[in-house]
Amino acid sequence: MATVMQKIKEIEDEAKLAKLRRELLAPPSKGGGGAGEGFDVTESGDARIGLVGFPSVGKSTLLNKLTGTFSEVASYEFTTLTCIPGVIMYRGARIQVLFSAQTIYFVKGLLKIPEILQIVWIHNADIHLRYDATADDLIDVIEGSRIYMPCIYVINKIDQITLEELETLDKLPHYCPVSAHLEWNLDGLLEKIWEYLNLTRIYTKPKGMNPDYNDPVILSSKKRTVEEFCNHIHKDMVKQFKYALVWGSSVKHKPQRVGKEHELEDEDVVQIIKKV
Repeated sequence: MATVMQKIKEIEDEAKLAKLRRELLAPPSKGGGGAGEGFDVTESGDARIGLVGFPSVGKSTLLNKLTGTFSEVASYEFTTLTCIPGVIMYRGARIQVLFSAQTIYFVKGLLKIPEILQIVWIHNADIHLRYDATADDLIDVIEGSRIYMPCIYVINKIDQITLEELETLDKLPHYCPVSAHLEWNLDGLLEKIWEYLNLTRIYTKPKGMNPDYNDPVILSSKKRTVEEFCNHIHKDMVKQFKYALVWGSSVKHKPQRVGKEHELEDEDVVQIIKKV
């Protein structure tokens, strides 16, 4: 009997957690009340990354070292009580960093499908699993609001562990060891952030002038056509577009005349020729 009651309590706790999570993620209603306190930071820069983690693991120190943005540092938990934005300047790109004080929760235990459906208030459904799905996989499909992003596990305070422990950690995927306080391997972290963002730098070349290598146009690797390049400079440039001259690894000749559908590569140089 005790085991059954314990199981019921676990399901109730899971349901409460799911409800609180939905309230936290839900947008505020137009009526008087909202779904809870949150934050809104204006998006800026060429890319955006988030810095999250457990209390007192050195997030504030890391933010201070990477961006020069001040965030109070102390040895007690929850020193930072809001979302603090900062900017990393790296390889000509402005990377916005959002440091959130939100606590991360990890739910342990295995739930059966009927229990999961009860949590999300579904009482009648046909479920077909075509692979060995986890409880999180099922919840993601039901709610349809999850977006998975690339993640880097930053292992801080490596100055406090042995070389043998560091070699063990080195076997982890998506991992970067640092010491924010001593500024160890921060360059390696920036390199890995750049790798995971997968950005493309395109240099502009005005007619009759040398390329501008100091202020590249930053494009996503998924949207790096000449048309996207034009839209980043000015929304009306495509209307005046005739063709482009490109120097770099995306073309065989230097320069080569291309259309707006041409896909650019990192560190290409582009000159736009407009209609007369």
